[in-house]
Amino acid sequence: MNAADNTENTPDTRTAIMEATYAALCKHGYANLTMQAIADEFDKTKAVLHYHYDTKEDLLVAFLDYLLDRFLDTLDIETIDDPEERLVALVDALLLGTHEPRSETDHWEYHTALLDIRAQAPHNDAFREQLTTNYRHIEATAAAIIEDGIERGVFREVDPERAATWLFATINGARLHQVTLDESDVAEDVRAAIVEEWLDWLRRPNGE
Repeated sequence: MNAADNTENTPDTRTAIMEATYAALCKHGYANLTMQAIADEFDKTKAVLHYHYDTKEDLLVAFLDYLLDRFLDTLDIETIDDPEERLVALVDALLLGTHEPRSETDHWEYHTALLDIRAQAPHNDAFREQLTTNYRHIEATAAAIIEDGIERGVFREVDPERAATWLFATINGARLHQVTLDESDVAEDVRAAIVEEWLDWLRRPNGE
């Protein structure tokens, strides 16, 4: 491997590729996304992309894995002691992107682009496998918060995994509606329903 190859194999280069993929996917969508479109978003050639990833599919699978890592890195909810506050922070991050430095417009452009990838999952085993991995990891995070709340007497006795599944399905539905319907307040309305009504039900009643 020569010196140029070493330069192209650094963590910074990989991060730059992922960020370029993010930008190109938001700009072009899945159908019009090409390796050249991704290369156009950063200061490397298309050859650098093919050095790391043989196909667009390989790159997008790596991108989905990168999204999970970045989400976990920027979430920063472990310092929140109260289980209810921690759960609300997770909801806000998943639904509104409050953990991200990006703008609200960028947040929904990203979810529109991600919807394109998710639409391929029924016919693409690699996409489906990575999306499932991401889903299970985040669902487990929610379940762990709920279980902690139960053990500390904050939440009522429920099945943590089932409650987390319901919560994540609700959030996913809200994101889908936000990017596919002419309704700009869906995410905020669902967030309010979760925080003001579902969490009120989840709290352990006094004296229970």
